[in-house]
Amino acid sequence: MDQASPAPSPLNDGRADVAAAADALAERLPARLAPFARIAYNYLWSWDPDAEDLFQAIDPQRWELCNGNPIRLLTETSSKALQRAVDDELLIGRAEAMLGRLTADVARPPMASRASERHPVAFLCAEFGIHRSLPIYAGGLGVLAGDILKEASDLALPMVGVGLLYREGYFLQRTDASGYQHEYWRPVDPQRLPAALVLRPDGAPLTVPVPLRGREVVVQVWRVEVGRTPLYLLDAERPENGRVDRWITGRLYVADRAIRLAQYALLGIGSLRALRAMGIDPCIVHLNEGHGALAPLELARTEMLAGHDRSTAFALARERTVFTTHTPVAAGNEGYDVSEVQSVLGDYPSQVGLDDAGFLQLGRTQPDNPHEPFVMTPLGIKMSRFANGVSRRHGEVARQMWRSLFPERPADTVPISHVTNGVHLPTWMDTPMRRLLDRYLGEGWVERASDPATWKAVEGIPDAQLWEVRNAQRAALVEMARDRTIANRLDRSDPREYVEAAERGLTEHALTIGFARRLATYKRLYLLYTDPQRIRDVLDGDSRPVQFLLAGKAHPSDEEGKRSPQGVFALKNDPRSAERISFLDNYDLAIALQMVGGCDLWINLPRPPLEASGTSGMKAAMNGGLNLSTLDGWWAEGFDLTNGWGLPGDIAFDTHVQDQRDAAVFFDVLQNEVVPLFYDRGADGVPHGWIAMVKRSLMSIGPQFSATRMLLDYVEEAYELL
Repeated sequence: MDQASPAPSPLNDGRADVAAAADALAERLPARLAPFARIAYNYLWSWDPDAEDLFQAIDPQRWELCNGNPIRLLTETSSKALQRAVDDELLIGRAEAMLGRLTADVARPPMASRASERHPVAFLCAEFGIHRSLPIYAGGLGVLAGDILKEASDLALPMVGVGLLYREGYFLQRTDASGYQHEYWRPVDPQRLPAALVLRPDGAPLTVPVPLRGREVVVQVWRVEVGRTPLYLLDAERPENGRVDRWITGRLYVADRAIRLAQYALLGIGSLRALRAMGIDPCIVHLNEGHGALAPLELARTEMLAGHDRSTAFALARERTVFTTHTPVAAGNEGYDVSEVQSVLGDYPSQVGLDDAGFLQLGRTQPDNPHEPFVMTPLGIKMSRFANGVSRRHGEVARQMWRSLFPERPADTVPISHVTNGVHLPTWMDTPMRRLLDRYLGEGWVERASDPATWKAVEGIPDAQLWEVRNAQRAALVEMARDRTIANRLDRSDPREYVEAAERGLTEHALTIGFARRLATYKRLYLLYTDPQRIRDVLDGDSRPVQFLLAGKAHPSDEEGKRSPQGVFALKNDPRSAERISFLDNYDLAIALQMVGGCDLWINLPRPPLEASGTSGMKAAMNGGLNLSTLDGWWAEGFDLTNGWGLPGDIAFDTHVQDQRDAAVFFDVLQNEVVPLFYDRGADGVPHGWIAMVKRSLMSIGPQFSATRMLLDYVEEAYELL
């Protein structure tokens, strides 16, 4: 008789540690509040339309002071406030119902595919934008990564995310009276996050060594629940490490080049070692940008330890690797010289069967040029079986940009495809719009969001109801913006007249235009003030008021980007500008959600072809906002002449002439088309022409740019799981 195969050993993946942390928090609370503790330890609550109100109801002021962190809320709220919650039967009932929904969601069977709990897709990224309470994100790359993890949970796709736990996260921003950006940091205490340290069976932290700088850096692992998708965060804050090595996971995109390279090595090598230590062997490793590009080499190393020769091991590693590049901008494809690479990686190349020269060739477009820097993007492309850009146009740009890696191929046959980004609807759709679409699109419409037929019912929404929702979302945004603007101006000790201008000028009835993104120079915020008279002409109208809400952060090392708001601030002595232009400090996920929810018009002015995709305009569209943007990135394929407005997307060699032309076209369209359409009201006070365009925008952009469509594209085309 054949002996039965031994049962696989249980996963030591931190799931029990999260449950234990939730139980411990529940024991510290009154018994009736136990459901809140268990909800708090799974970020699934963050995209449930009822959850924010649920936690906020316990103590609204404390909720804001805790930056929306439910663990801090439940541990810092006064006993009096907790007792009020205990006595609130409706609140307790809502919490129990939400916990039931969360439990049922996590218990759903997985998507039918070759991915499984033990062999999931491993999604590696340097940053993850899950929620404002987890400050390990800087911008669009991290927000996109967070949306992918959430969508994987919704689709029940077996996936794990792996990143770094930055003990100081990304910087907080303050602009001075001139508009120049200043940065400051606050420490992040992981014990007060919805996270749990992964422990070994003996109760000690699970750790793995990563070879860096000629020694082994020890990292521990935290688990964060994102619905049914775990996010593992590597943390070098261990007593075995020296102070400098512990600083590797200190700040996101730290200024020191050697430490930044060490972060990328820690992500690439440490992620696979940590997963292996937990019993997880990914079927696919998805590198979201080049930061984790050493991961396929670590896959190859394990194949060689299993007995394969180097050539076979590398082939097997490539077969399991997918690589996504997110930017054609040089700063996003940073190069390192030979000494920098050798100092950080030490003898790691020999562990994957390569000498230093052979290893360095993997990160070069011209392998035999010893003077070319080592870049992670070529490494990622060479070590993956599928590579892609993040929009149709970006795919074209990436093929041109990296064609030297494939000198025998014409540019249009370079093996770099594209999967256009999408956004996670439950996260980015404001509650009033979600409620409206729930009524008209039918039960379960979010699960069918990638099907154009789902959105056809938008045509049947009464114009007045859609306009009412838009008014409600704009009013909520303006209330927030007015309050923050006054606070920001008081904090800067601005003149009293300038402070009072915001209170007097910002109004919920004005056409509200939003610009919010990373303040890189190529995003061209300065087009708004290239000709100050044009913006004054737009603002100078009492019968058709227009207001601009601006926000964004520049990288701390980007001096030009840090100065980019100064042109806006230079307009503040003009009374209309003081009243109707606001720059909101400290842009984060919470501000982003309100801005894309409430702005009537979303503008994006990048210099073509440097916008790889962009997703903020998609989010605005999902909320009933319209786009006026350069035909670059996603908008080059989203614009259909009826669903918004497009600015020229051609490439010009004289950038000064291009800027002058694009600014003129922008203001012409704004003054002659956008403003008149918004203020052309029917007898019922509804701008029916504007609402008709909003409906066309929803119906065309909704299915094409949802995260559901995006992730299904990855599953079928890149992961080949079905």
